[in-house]
Amino acid sequence: MRALAYFKKGDIHFADDLPEPTIENDEEVLIDVSWCGICGTDLHEYLDGPIFMPRDGGEHPLSGKRLPQPMGHEMSGIVSKIGSKVTKVKAGDHVVVEAGCSCLDIKRWENSSLKTNAACSACAKGMVNCCAHAGFTGLGVTGGGFAERVTVSQDHCVVIPKELPLDVAALVEPLSVTWHAAKIAGFQKGQTACVMGAGPIGLAAVLVLKGFGASKIVVSELASIRRDLASSLGVEVFNPAEHADAIEELRKIPVGQDGFDAAFDCSGVKATFDTALHVTTFRGVSVNVAIWGNKPIDYHPMDVTLKEKRLTGSIGYTVEDFREVVEAIHSGRIPLQDCRQLITGKQKLEDGWEKGFLELMNHKETNVKILLTPNNHNELNA
Repeated sequence: MRALAYFKKGDIHFADDLPEPTIENDEEVLIDVSWCGICGTDLHEYLDGPIFMPRDGGEHPLSGKRLPQPMGHEMSGIVSKIGSKVTKVKAGDHVVVEAGCSCLDIKRWENSSLKTNAACSACAKGMVNCCAHAGFTGLGVTGGGFAERVTVSQDHCVVIPKELPLDVAALVEPLSVTWHAAKIAGFQKGQTACVMGAGPIGLAAVLVLKGFGASKIVVSELASIRRDLASSLGVEVFNPAEHADAIEELRKIPVGQDGFDAAFDCSGVKATFDTALHVTTFRGVSVNVAIWGNKPIDYHPMDVTLKEKRLTGSIGYTVEDFREVVEAIHSGRIPLQDCRQLITGKQKLEDGWEKGFLELMNHKETNVKILLTPNNHNELNA
């Protein structure tokens, strides 16, 4: 099978002889992949990894699977075959894949080293995205969407309307990340929001917050090209480098509020963490969406206490988030044309390393989301 795969630390390349995925469990589904987006996490696996991938030729504890594995977890496709007990999808359905894997998925894999009859405490409470053993399809647990085909459990498939373009459908995964964050924040229609960073997740946050009915959204971003991208989505942009006291200037923007109802750090550096915390109003909420390294940072707890603010984090998503995002796009709550602005490149699978990974690593300021198509279901210029 053709795939762009992770072979070992510092080695991601295209190959045409990877094993074909097969239905190993009677509740699994085989999908022909249409489009799969390259995520910043994929880039980190190359630059800093292995992070989620198995180390030193070992097995992933959830699945028992080894490298090489096709990467890619932001995928859409068409169901080609189903297991004997599959009832939620059928062959020919257009689907997106919720890529999170938890200890509830262990039953799928005979070689799992975590075989147990009991769910971890997070999964037992229905918080599968916080699973003690959490992993992802396309990030070490099992092969992902940078391949012609992928197998997933029917519980991770969300059927999409066939009128929803499959390329846009590949954005459901990053949109679900920020949709989940908005829910964690308890964000309500009419509230104000400040987004730190106009990268892929920051821009996805803009679309989601518009869909939630925000009365004002301001994006704080240093790079002019990314500010322009945010501005094209119809929100106010702010360049912190132009102000001696950027936090104070940001706080003034929501008139009469002394700051924003919510702030979302989508960058993950101390400056954006501090800004997100300080630009929120009394009883406002600051949500960390970014994935950080292992180095801690300092903050003053009284900055939270004195104004009864909330400081929280949001990790990943659930299947329900995917369903809600699909419905939001289908209903126009998240406009299709806005989604398309996030797609800045489409490439064939064979060109995924040179024109995808390297392009994003070397020219991230001019790119948001590059999609790869293994099966050329759609024309590249569609």
